Amino acid sequence: MAIAVRDEGKKVNSNINVTPMVDVMLVLLIIFMVITPMLQNKVAINLATVENAVAMPDADKDDAIVVAVTRDGGVFLGQDKVDPSQLGSLVQQRLADRTDKTIFVRADERAQYKAVEDAIDDVRTAGVEDIGLLTQRKEGNLAGGE
Repeated sequence: MAIAVRDEGKKVNSNINVTPMVDVMLVLLIIFMVITPMLQNKVAINLATVENAVAMPDADKDDAIVVAVTRDGGVFLGQDKVDPSQLGSLVQQRLADRTDKTIFVRADERAQYKAVEDAIDDVRTAGVEDIGLLTQRKEGNLAGGE
């Protein structure tokens, strides 16, 4: 009779199988890539670039009221396209229960001045105390040499 010796300790695999984790991470990446553009609550506009832009962090808040004027003269209140003649009454409805009466205006750099001016006038007649004109800071050439 011989004694059977088992070498099970030598057969143990200590490698980690990362394939399931990579599959899960790829699925999450795809989900975030699809959902992230849907979360954007702004109308696509090329803002005017200026050298001395003033930071307005309140414009990025979820409850901020933003009026956008597009290149072709379209007026948006948040993400909703509105008739320019109804802008004042819609802003007044949104400001009814608020103490902070600040509106932010995002105008395309190629928008007609009259369309932007009319939007600001409509917002002013709705009882807005402060209007912030959003611009983008000019990158590079801060020294002004070239």
